[in-house]
Order: sequence, then structure tokens, then C-alpha cells
Amino acid sequence: MHLVCLDLEGVLVPEIWIAFSEATGIPELRRTTRDEPDYDKLMRFRLDLLEKKGLKLHDIQNVIDKMDVLPGALEFTEKLRERTQFIILSDTYEEFAKPLMKKLHYPTLFCNSLECSADGNITGYKLRQKNGKQSAVRALASLNMEIFAAGDSFNDLAMIREAKAGCLFRAPETIRNECADLPCVDTYDELLREIDRFLTPS
Repeated sequence: MHLVCLDLEGVLVPEIWIAFSEATGIPELRRTTRDEPDYDKLMRFRLDLLEKKGLKLHDIQNVIDKMDVLPGALEFTEKLRERTQFIILSDTYEEFAKPLMKKLHYPTLFCNSLECSADGNITGYKLRQKNGKQSAVRALASLNMEIFAAGDSFNDLAMIREAKAGCLFRAPETIRNECADLPCVDTYDELLREIDRFLTPS
């Protein structure tokens, strides 16, 4: 049985922290997993900055409510559903993702959760599990699933390499250069062709 595992931000929806950075005028919040391989370091930086600026969960959710999926993403996922099943493996948070999942017609999502105080301050985060994307692919493979994985950031590389096949999608040059052994595509049509080759090998 085949299964496709996709990253969320940068693949199907815009980067949430970049959108929040633009909405608040705080350029430091533009830093994402495309730039910083150490996820804990990145999140501690973000949470410290939110505290200094007095920003709370609802401030981020208000921005997310106005966001839409990337152009062509919904059509891509509908075509993908016709071919096989897919799961989104993301390092985002339940508290961020729900409005965007509605716009993608509620695909299955594995992600993390936030820890918040009673007044809405984000005090920490709880990983679903360590190395969650790679671990999910490994667990699914143990059920005799043949998995194709795609993502755009440093935190997607282990997932892609753990899968039977996969590719980078709209990855920045730094990641493309470091991972020249991985194919990289830039459009949904190209991504579908990669998936079709995986589903129907010659």
C-alpha cells in the first residue's frame, strides 16, 4: 500500500511565522526551519521574542484566520486524493493549524501542541514525539506502507530520507546545495509527476 507524507508550511500553506512577522512588523520572526536546523533553538528564540513584545496566542491566531492556502494547493491535494492517501507531518501546532486544515478540506495532520497560560501567553511547546516526522514515516513503513515524502526545510530531510522515495519542494538554495542527492521540484504538477513515478514505477 502506498502513502504520501507532506510537510505543511511552505508546501501547502504559507509560513505562519513569516505571515505573523509581516503583520506585526517584527523582522526577527521571519526566521524558520529553512534557516535554522535546530528546532528547539528556533522555538526558544520565538517564545522569548513573543514575551518581550507582549504578544499572545490570540494575536497569532488572528493573523492565521486571514491566511489562505498556497495557490494551487487545494487542487493539488484533490488530485493527490484521487491517486492515493496522504498525511501531513508538520512541526506546527494544533492551535495554529485548525483554520488552515478547514481550507484544505480536513486532511489527516500529525503535529505538535502549545503550552499556554490562563491569560493566553505561550509559555512552551510539547512535541508529539522527538524527531516526529522521521518517526512517523518509520512507524508507517513498519505497517508495510510504501512511503513517498516531500518537504522544503531542514526538518524535513530525515523524513524524506526515511521514506522509500521523496523529494524537496520549493526548497531554498542552501538546502538544495547541501542535499544535491535529493530531487527538487518547484510546482505542484512536477510534484505530482514525482509521485506518479513512485506509484507506477516502470
